[in-house]
Formats: sequence, structure tokens, C-alpha cells
Amino acid sequence: MISALGFGLVIGVLLGLLGGGGSILAVPALVYGAGLTLAAAVPTSLLVVGLSSATALLPRLRAGLVRWRIAGIIGGTGAVAAFAGAAVNRLLDPRLVLLGFAALMVVAGIRMLRARDEPGGACALPGGGVDWRGCLPRSVAAGLAVGFLTGLFGVGGGFLVTPALVLSLGLSMPAAVATSLVVIVLNATAGFVAHAGDAALDYRVTGTFALAAVAGSLTAGRIAGRLPTTHLQRAFAWLVFAVAAFVVITNI
Repeated sequence: MISALGFGLVIGVLLGLLGGGGSILAVPALVYGAGLTLAAAVPTSLLVVGLSSATALLPRLRAGLVRWRIAGIIGGTGAVAAFAGAAVNRLLDPRLVLLGFAALMVVAGIRMLRARDEPGGACALPGGGVDWRGCLPRSVAAGLAVGFLTGLFGVGGGFLVTPALVLSLGLSMPAAVATSLVVIVLNATAGFVAHAGDAALDYRVTGTFALAAVAGSLTAGRIAGRLPTTHLQRAFAWLVFAVAAFVVITNI
């Protein structure tokens, strides 16, 4: 229970600070830290990530940072794709899923190291809007990819959505983080429903993990604007690499 409390707090803080990324550690934390099976860890991760992301979203809603049209397109398509990811998850050996998860963690870490705060990209209009005629297919494709990964691995996908919103759609970092959190909530909800019934949840572990994550994300969301996000992302990326190496060594 102590490990669930500690890991939940860390993941919630990361979600609150970065609008994503923390969920990439949730499944390894639940499997290797809390002792859950992969079948139980995936829906537990999705439940906790969804709740903590919704909590981290609250202060940003009051600030009016969410770009709802973008969130609806990416989150809506992702929610559908999450069911396909869950179906594939059931067909694969758990060890293969964990090795694939480690590869995804490496990709996430690289994206965090390469992240930049400057908005731009082919989809951004000079006035700050989005060129939907040219970039709607790109947004739909991004939503499908992130949703599939959500259902397959039990991640929120914020580590992919946030950079895409900044670099392709031209959102500022605060708006991208807020919009990413909406996408995470939608995808995590769909993924949890898709995995419902795969395994019985350990409600003590789930409750402890969720409460700690919600508390961490709520606290971190209030101070996110005062901290150097770039430095946090870089430090977290190296932590992700270390956990990915542990997962690979454990499963080979």
C-alpha cells in the first residue's frame, strides 16, 4: 500500500506539471511496485490517469485554456481507437506487451528531450488559429494513434499529444497542456470501459493509487506555471529511460 501511495503521488504530480508523461510510469509502477498482474494494471492505470488528469484540468478550465474543438477531434477519434487497442492487448502475451511498453517509453523519453515550447508548424495560421482544411486529417490520425496506444498499453498519451499540439497545431504550451488533459480524460475513459471485466480490480490498491494521484495532480496543477517545464521534462525523460531498461531486463 505504501508503494501504491508513493507511485500514485509521483504520477499525479507529473500529470499536473506536464499535462502528460506521468501515465507512462503507471503500468510499470502497478506491476512491479504494487504487484498487480498486467491484466489488472492496465484498467487500474486508465482509471487513475483519467481521474488525476480531470483533477489537473480543473484550474485550467477556470483559466479558459482548453481548445475544445481540437480536444473533441483528437479525443473523439482516440476514444474509438482505444477499443481496438484493448482488443489487440487481449491477443498478446503479457511479456510481449511489457516489452512493447518499454519501447514506447523510449519513444516518449526522446520526445520529451526534444520538446520545444515555441508554437508553430504547418497547421498554425499567422493570426494564431488552425488551418483545419489542411490539418484535420493529421489531427484525426494523431487521435487514432494515441487512442490505440491508450487501449493497448493503458497510457494517457499526453507525451505524444502535447508536443503535437504545440509543434503542429501552433498552440501555446499552457493551451496545449490543458487541451492534452481533456484528450487524456476521454481516451482513458474509453480505454477503461474497453478493459472492464478483463480482471478483478484490487480496490485497496486502486483507491490508494487514485487518491494519491488526484492529490498530486491537484497540487501540482496550481504551481505548474511557476516551474521550468523544460528542465522537468528532461529530468523525467531520463527517469523514463531507466524504467524502460528495468522492464526490458525483467522480461528477457
